[in-house]
Amino acid sequence: MLPPLSLYIHLPWCVRKCPYCDFNSHALRGELPETEYIDALLRDLDQELAWLPPTQALSSLFIGGGTPSLFSAKALERLLDGVQQRLRWQPDIEITLEANPGSAEQQRFRAYRTIGINRLSLGIQSLNDQHLQALGRIHGRREALQAVAAAQAAGLPNINLDIMYGLPQQTLNQAHTDLRELIALAPTHISYYQLTLEPNTLFHHQPPPLPDDEQLWAMQQQGQSLLTDHGYPQYEVSAYAQPGYQCRHNLNYWQFGDYIGIGAGAHGKRTDPTTGTIWRTRKGKHPRTFLQHAGQAASERQRVSEADVVFEFMLNRLRLNAALPLDQFSERTGLPTQRIRPLLRQAEARGLLTVSAESVQTTDLGRQFLNDLLEIFLPA
Repeated sequence: MLPPLSLYIHLPWCVRKCPYCDFNSHALRGELPETEYIDALLRDLDQELAWLPPTQALSSLFIGGGTPSLFSAKALERLLDGVQQRLRWQPDIEITLEANPGSAEQQRFRAYRTIGINRLSLGIQSLNDQHLQALGRIHGRREALQAVAAAQAAGLPNINLDIMYGLPQQTLNQAHTDLRELIALAPTHISYYQLTLEPNTLFHHQPPPLPDDEQLWAMQQQGQSLLTDHGYPQYEVSAYAQPGYQCRHNLNYWQFGDYIGIGAGAHGKRTDPTTGTIWRTRKGKHPRTFLQHAGQAASERQRVSEADVVFEFMLNRLRLNAALPLDQFSERTGLPTQRIRPLLRQAEARGLLTVSAESVQTTDLGRQFLNDLLEIFLPA
């Protein structure tokens, strides 16, 4: 049985590169090449379809970036039409678009809803103008509030808001206020995560003054409690949702599902229907390179070893709070559960997992020290 199938589409341009961002995003210089890039995406998808069994149907589609909302609704409609002509969709498919607050984009939200986008993910990051400026964001508090109101007025049924904590010179009270104000906007989903200094970013080379570990831990604990108390139970390391509004696309990643990745720098994971072999794919990162080579087998394609399959499955699945049914490990990896029994016992002995004959549950200690738990499953 093949895993569920999702599609990730990467639109790499943004207005300005944020100093903390390590995504494959590029500041737009000149006119946005909408037509050329949509053409390239569809050629890229045609190449991927050679590996796809005709019976598989998409359960979710995610358009990320960059700032995908720089693209017009007309361009995105042509993209979605092209995908639907090539792939079957499940009737209740989840279609997410990432967007950043900005007055020029807000008028497009209703048009996005009309073309079939049913989930919007807004990169708010903070509602404090001082912190937004420190993060290099191009929007302020007012634009963020306007964007949320515009998305809700457009009738988008599922709206995620991203917010970070541990910002430069942020206090515990400021982090609490930020999150409380965001909750008051009543989105269906909230991504609450810590600012980290990633390699190859401006913040990594020129670190700003950040809260210390004790403050960060307090922000995390306080935030989790606040979200739970207001009807947003945590279901993943940084994801909180009202009941029934968990992100299905991300759940497919974390449950080791299959996904096609198209666009500059996009990653994919595919299970061979004949052999059960798992493959990883990656496209060229630079938009110019992608435009030149899309559809010409320019992507990297690498077989995942058995040891790496075990680690990658656990790396993803143990991010979720829900218990792991052990038969899911076999279904998604093709490996017997006996392959991981010794490792599970080791984790259980350290108090990081609770293990039964049918399932595995991460303990509170395991969630607190998730990296230590995952190290147990690293290839020897």
